[in-house]
Amino acid sequence: MIFSLIFLGLIAGIALWVMGVYNGLVGQRNQVKEAWAQVDVQLKRRFDLIPNLMETVKGYMSHERETLEAVTKARAAVGGAGGDMDQRMAAEGGLTSALGRLFAVSESYPDLKASTNFLALQEELTSTENKISFARQFYNETVMRMNNRVQMFPGNIIAGMFNFAMEKFFEIEDETERQAPKVDFS
Repeated sequence: MIFSLIFLGLIAGIALWVMGVYNGLVGQRNQVKEAWAQVDVQLKRRFDLIPNLMETVKGYMSHERETLEAVTKARAAVGGAGGDMDQRMAAEGGLTSALGRLFAVSESYPDLKASTNFLALQEELTSTENKISFARQFYNETVMRMNNRVQMFPGNIIAGMFNFAMEKFFEIEDETERQAPKVDFS
């Protein structure tokens, strides 16, 4: 009788432990999704600002068609990336790079730099880029916590049993994107 109670207590303890680890993994996975949603909100904000920027810049930089087309193509790639996170990360990196080149080229156009519309859009994009940077950082921190739970003992046992997988960090794919574009609006 006592052996049966000890055995049932042990089984109940193990079941509670498994439930606790499982619920922790589910909670962490949901935090990763929420962190990605925050990145996505900021990326959408930037995506929506680009047409206004392009319209403002077109009049001043008509012979810089190559740069303008690069931004347009990069924005289209972001729109076409859909829900696949890997494609979206790569497309967003390309857009960041194209915008950096656009702002660098704009240095050659004093009238453009003096335009209040351009200055307002540039300030809005700078603010958005900062928000994107913070959201990416938070996302990567959340992914690290999730990946630690999936890989570390004893969570890795439960993660394997219930098919929890490691999440992908938001990383720079293109090495040229690691180089900050030199932009001086003074």
